[in-house]
Amino acid sequence: MSKVESSMARVVLEPHAQFDLTAHSRASSIRSLALATLPDARRDRSTVLYVGTNSGTLFSLSADTDDGDGAPNDAVLRKLSFLRSVSVSDAAVECISVIEEFGKVLLLSNGALFLVDSELSNRASKLSFSKGVSLVTRRRFRNGESESLGLGLGSGSGLGSGLGLFQKLRMNSVKEGEMQSEGGCVFAVVVGKRLILAELVLGNRNGKNERDDGGGGSLVVLKEIQCIDGVVSAMVWLNDSIVVGTVNGYSLISCVTGQSSVIFSLPDVSRPPRLKLLHKEWRVLLLVDNVGVIVDAHGQPVGGSLVFRHGLDSVGEIGSYVVVVSDGKIELYHKRYGGCVQVLPFGGEGVGRCVVASEEDRDGRIVVVATATKVVCYQKLPSVEQIKDLLRKKNYKGAISLVEELESEGEMSKDLLSFVHAQVGFLLLFDLHFKEAVDHFLLSDTMQPSEVFPFIMRDPNRWSLLVPRNRYWGLHPPPAPLEDVIDDGLMTIQRASFLRKAGVETIVDNDLFLNPVNRADLLKSAIENISRYLEACREKDLTESVREGVDTLLMYLYRALNCVEDMERLASSTNWCVVEELEQMLEESGHLRTLAFLCASKGMSSKAVHIWRILARNYSSGLWKDPALENSTQDSGESLISGRSIAAAEASKILEESSDQELILQHLGWIADISQVLAVKVLTSEKREIHLSPDEVVTTIDPQKVEILQRYLQWLIEDQDCNDTQLHTLYALSLAKSAIEVFESENISKNLDSENTETRSLAVSKNSIFDTPVRERLQIFLQSSDLYDPEEVLYLIEGSELWLEKAILYRRLGQETLVLQILALKLEDSEAAEQYCAEIGRADAYMQLLEMYLDPQDGKDPMFTAAVRLLHNHGESLDPLQVLEKLSPDMPLQLASDTLLRMFRARVHHHRQGQIVHNLSRAVDIDARLSRLEERSRHVQIDDESLCDSCDARLGTKLFAMYPDDTVVCYKCYRRQGESVSVSGRNFKEDILFKPGWLVSR
Repeated sequence: MSKVESSMARVVLEPHAQFDLTAHSRASSIRSLALATLPDARRDRSTVLYVGTNSGTLFSLSADTDDGDGAPNDAVLRKLSFLRSVSVSDAAVECISVIEEFGKVLLLSNGALFLVDSELSNRASKLSFSKGVSLVTRRRFRNGESESLGLGLGSGSGLGSGLGLFQKLRMNSVKEGEMQSEGGCVFAVVVGKRLILAELVLGNRNGKNERDDGGGGSLVVLKEIQCIDGVVSAMVWLNDSIVVGTVNGYSLISCVTGQSSVIFSLPDVSRPPRLKLLHKEWRVLLLVDNVGVIVDAHGQPVGGSLVFRHGLDSVGEIGSYVVVVSDGKIELYHKRYGGCVQVLPFGGEGVGRCVVASEEDRDGRIVVVATATKVVCYQKLPSVEQIKDLLRKKNYKGAISLVEELESEGEMSKDLLSFVHAQVGFLLLFDLHFKEAVDHFLLSDTMQPSEVFPFIMRDPNRWSLLVPRNRYWGLHPPPAPLEDVIDDGLMTIQRASFLRKAGVETIVDNDLFLNPVNRADLLKSAIENISRYLEACREKDLTESVREGVDTLLMYLYRALNCVEDMERLASSTNWCVVEELEQMLEESGHLRTLAFLCASKGMSSKAVHIWRILARNYSSGLWKDPALENSTQDSGESLISGRSIAAAEASKILEESSDQELILQHLGWIADISQVLAVKVLTSEKREIHLSPDEVVTTIDPQKVEILQRYLQWLIEDQDCNDTQLHTLYALSLAKSAIEVFESENISKNLDSENTETRSLAVSKNSIFDTPVRERLQIFLQSSDLYDPEEVLYLIEGSELWLEKAILYRRLGQETLVLQILALKLEDSEAAEQYCAEIGRADAYMQLLEMYLDPQDGKDPMFTAAVRLLHNHGESLDPLQVLEKLSPDMPLQLASDTLLRMFRARVHHHRQGQIVHNLSRAVDIDARLSRLEERSRHVQIDDESLCDSCDARLGTKLFAMYPDDTVVCYKCYRRQGESVSVSGRNFKEDILFKPGWLVSR
C-alpha cells in the first residue's frame, strides 16, 4: 500500500455506499461510469450514477446521502439504490456523457452514438451519424457560460457581423422547418482521422419536442477538421481549444482555425495518454506514465507536476484534490503541493481495471470508483470534520495547513481560522507544549484573554463571569489551574509509558518520552508563556473589566516567577491592576516596592508614601533589603545609602505631584533627613496644581534644616515673585545668621591645622545644597531686594564683622558717612569708596573721603596712598585750596607733590580753556549782530511799477514788507501772511534760511 506523507495525511473521503453488479447481471462487467446532479420532484437536486457495462447495458443508481434504506450502522456500507436499466447495444458502453440541462444521456457504444433520457424511461435511440466513432467529448465552458455564444468569433471570422462560428454554421446546416434546437450542446467526435464538431439538436421534423413524444435527436455537423497523425485515445474540449492525446504525444487543436500545435511528445515506451479536465482550476491534467502535467487552455504548463507512485487506470477530481485509482486502491493527491494525502483500498489487489467518476462541479462532494463488478461511492468529509480528525490525531501542523489552504481558497472565513488556532492552542497547552500553545493563541483574532484566566486563578474569583463557556469542539478538557494541568499531563505521560511497554500504541508526543522534563520546569515554562500572552493582550482594545483581569493576573504570574523588575515595571506604568487583589500577596511576599509603585499609579498617594517611609526605615535598621541590590558589588554601607535614597526619591516624586498639603508636610521631615535636595524639590515643585501655604511650610520646616528654608524662600522670592515683606525679611535674617555662623567657624578654623581646615571645608561644601557661599547670597539679596527691613537685619549683624553687609544696609538707610567709613577704613576698598562717591554725585563727598583718608581716627595711621589715588583720579573735582588745608603737615611731600602739581596745572588749564571758549562765543555773537544789522539796513527800491508778490497790487506809496527770501508784499498781505511764512510758503522757523554773508568768517 502506498505510504502517505505524515505532514499531509488527512481524511478527505470516507466510504458512503456500494453496489454489486452481480446481483443484477452476472455475465457482465463494468466498463464506464458517469456522475450527474439532476432535478428531482422530491428534492431540489438528486445525484444519479450511471454505470455502463461491457454487455451494452446502462444502469442508473441513486447516490444521495439521505436514503432511508441505508445500513443501520456505520460498520456495514449501505447499498446504492438501483433505479433503472436500459439496453443500449450488444457491445460495451465506452463513454457516458450526461446532458443535465436537457435531461439526456449521450452514449458511445459499438462505434455509434445513442441518446436516452436521464431517467432511462425509454429505449436508447441511435443517432444518425457517421459510423466508426471512437471518441466523443462535450465542449465545456467555465462558470456556466452559454455554449450558444459560439467560439468567441465575431465579425473578424468573416462569417457575418455579430454571429459566432457555430451560429453561422448552424444557420447553414439546419434547413428551415426541419428541426428546432433547444440550446447549444456541442460535441467533438473522432471518426477515424477526422475530428468533427457537431451540435446535438433535439426534436423531430414535425416541430414537436422530443420530450413530448419520446423521439430522438440529431447531430448537426458544424465543422470538420483533419485530425493529427495517430489514433486519438484521449480528448478534452474547453473554450476554443481541444487537447487530444495519441501514442505520439499531446497536441492542441484550435476549433476556430483548425490548426494544431504539439504540447509535448511522449517517449517511445509509455502508457497510453490520459486527460482530465480540472473544473475547479479550469485546466487540463496530462498524464505521462505516473507523472501529471497541468496546462492551461493554451497548452502552457502552469504550476508544478504531480508525481504518482505508480501507473493508474483512471483519474477523477474532487475539490483541491486529484483522485487516481489503480489495482483496487484510491489515492488523493493535493493539486497545489503534489503530496499524497490519503490512500483507501476498495477492491483488493488483482481486481483488474478500475474506473473513477466525479461530479463535474468545483464544489463536488462525491467520488465513485468501480472494479469489474463492484461500485463504491465515497463522500467528501466536511472541512470542519477533516480538521477535527487531524486534531484528534494530534496532527496540529496538518490541521493548520488545511485551514490555511481553505482560507486562501475562500472556503473558510478568517474567524474560523482564528477559532482553529485557539483550539490548537488549547490542545497543545493540555499536551504541555506551552510555548507552541501561546504562539497559536497569539495568531487567533477571536480568542478572548479571559479564556486563560481559569488557568491562573481558581474559580470562583473576581473574573469568573467573564470567562466564556466555550468548549470549542470538545477536544480538550475544561480549563483548570496550570498546576492541575501539568499534574494531569504528567499522569497521562506515565500511563502512556506503561501502555507502550505493554505494546499498546498511544498518541502521546514522543518528545515527552525521549526528553522527560520535571514538574518545576514545566510550571516555569507555563507561567512564562502565559505571561507572554497576557503581555500581548495588553496592547489590544479590551473592556475595562478584562483589562483589570489581564494586568492583575499578569502581576500574579510575575510574582510566581519572582520577576521583580517586571513587577515594578508593570506597577509603575499605566495599568489596570486591582490593588485589593494584590495587596495582601505583595505584603506577605515582601514586595513592598511593587506595592508602593502600584498604589502610586492608582492615585493612592498617601498609602504609597507611607510604604516608602517604611522601606526607608527598614533600610536604616537592616530589616529589609532591596532585591535589586542583593547581587550588587557595593558594600553594605553604600547599599544602605542607595536604598534609603531610592525610597526617598520615589516618595518625593509622588509628593511633587500631590496638592495634599497635610500629606506633604507630614512626610517632609524623613525625606529631609535623607536628602535635603529631595525635600527642596518637594516644596518647590511646579507639577502640583495648588501651591503650598508659605506660612505652613515655614512653620513645618525643621529649624536645623536651615538650607531647606533658605532654598524654599529663595524660590518664593526669585521664581514666584513673592512680595511679602515678612518673607523677604525672614530670608535676609536667615542668610545673615548663617553668614555669621560661617564667619565665626572660619575664624575658629584658623587656629587649626591647615590640612584639617581643607578637609572640613570640603565636607561643608559637599553637604551644602547651594553652589555659592552664603555671604555671597546674602550680599546679592541685600542689594537686589527692597522689601526686607534693613534695620532688623542690621540689628542682627551689628556686632559681627560682616562689614560689607553693614555697608549695604547703611546705604539702604541713607547713612553715607557710615558707608564711606566702612568702605574706606574697615574694608580699605578705595575703588568701592570712590564709586560710592560717584553715585552720591556731590563734590563734597570726595572731600569727605579725603578727610577720612588723612585722618582715620581710632589711632590709625593716615592712608596717604589711598589719598593720593583719590587726588589722582578725582583731583579736578576738588578745590585746591581746600585740599591744601586738609593735607596733613606730616604727609611726605614727595607723595603729594606730583599729584598737587598735576591738580594745579589741570586747574589752570581748565581756567584758560574756559576763557578761550568765552572769547570765541563772544566773537560769534558780534558777527551775528553785524550780519543782522547789515541785512536790516540794506536798501530796497520801490517805484510805481512795483507789485505785491502776493496780491499783485501796486505798492506805490503803500507800506510794504520784505521776507528773507527777498519776496515783497504789501502791508495788508503781510498781516494776513505773518512774519514767519513767506508768499512762497516757506516757514522760516522750521526751514531756516542761511545766506553766505551771514556766516561767521573769523
